[in-house]
Amino acid sequence: MTGESRPPARPLGIVVVGTGFIADEHIGALLGRRDADLVGVVDTHAGRAAAAARRNGGVRFTTDLAEALSWPGVDACIVCTPNGSHHALALAVADAGKHLLIEKPLTITVPEAVEVADAFAAAGTVLMAAHTHRFYDYGRAVKTAIDAGEVGRPEVVRLAILGDWIWPDWRAWVLDPKASGGHALHNGVHLLDLATWWLGARPESVYARGRKQTAAELDIHDYLEMVVRYSDGSVAVCEMSRGHRTGGVGLRDVMVLGSEGLLTLPWNGDGSPLLSERGFSQVPAPGGNGFAVQLAAWLDTISGQEPAMPVHDAVLAVAMGVAAERSMASRRPVLLSELGIPDRHAPSPGAPALDEGRTA
Repeated sequence: MTGESRPPARPLGIVVVGTGFIADEHIGALLGRRDADLVGVVDTHAGRAAAAARRNGGVRFTTDLAEALSWPGVDACIVCTPNGSHHALALAVADAGKHLLIEKPLTITVPEAVEVADAFAAAGTVLMAAHTHRFYDYGRAVKTAIDAGEVGRPEVVRLAILGDWIWPDWRAWVLDPKASGGHALHNGVHLLDLATWWLGARPESVYARGRKQTAAELDIHDYLEMVVRYSDGSVAVCEMSRGHRTGGVGLRDVMVLGSEGLLTLPWNGDGSPLLSERGFSQVPAPGGNGFAVQLAAWLDTISGQEPAMPVHDAVLAVAMGVAAERSMASRRPVLLSELGIPDRHAPSPGAPALDEGRTA
């Protein structure tokens, strides 16, 4: 969709589906906006839905998505539910003619991702997957530097995001591959998408190795190393962990090697390490809210601007995550061409970085 961004006659009415901690991030991004309002919340658990409604000013709530989609003034949904539920929920939103921002991954299989993308194209409504790292300050800064030619042609990306256990207990749905698709689709997909966006090239294969770092009894790999090879000869090495120590500290390292230079962004570029009597922790640096920038980009797309996260890229991210999971199972590289992405969904990973002026 293209054209000038124009404010709507009334704020866009939004329903949030799922009321976990990620939903709170999305709802927080809505606060204070004049062009969008929270109309209500949906959760399969009535108590959780009611509690979320109370926390957010007494908005409407229900356990039935179809009911919420029929409420007056509802134009769009933000879906924050387990990955395995995305396919059915997205199709229901498309069928209702509403816009959708859905937590990554878009779905957990390539055929489902293609079906969802096609449904929104047929409905003429906006679909965007919430690959939030594209909207964090560091993600945009690296993309801007690459697009400006500061390293020449990018040839190698090394991206590591290492953190500790974040799930409440072993009943968390993320630990069930049937619900999450596996860790490459749940968290690893952030890195696969970001490195591909930075490089602006078409991925051809993924070779992944996984480890059950926290405990052998896990049903997913909580540590991943994924190597992506691209059609132009470039390579991305992505390392993702939720089994690292020390607790409470996130480590991140970025390196982009190009034909004319080297870009590095060490893990403490976001803040400063702090060693005290209470142990090792991190003091965050001031920076933009990635969820707020992401929301603004979605709303911009609804109002007619070019998408900052194209649908084809979301389909491609699913394919890379699936390829990584298959590679860990088979212990061989997996070609993206084996996954049957239709030509109409040829990826466009070279989308430019956001214009800072658009999201202020």
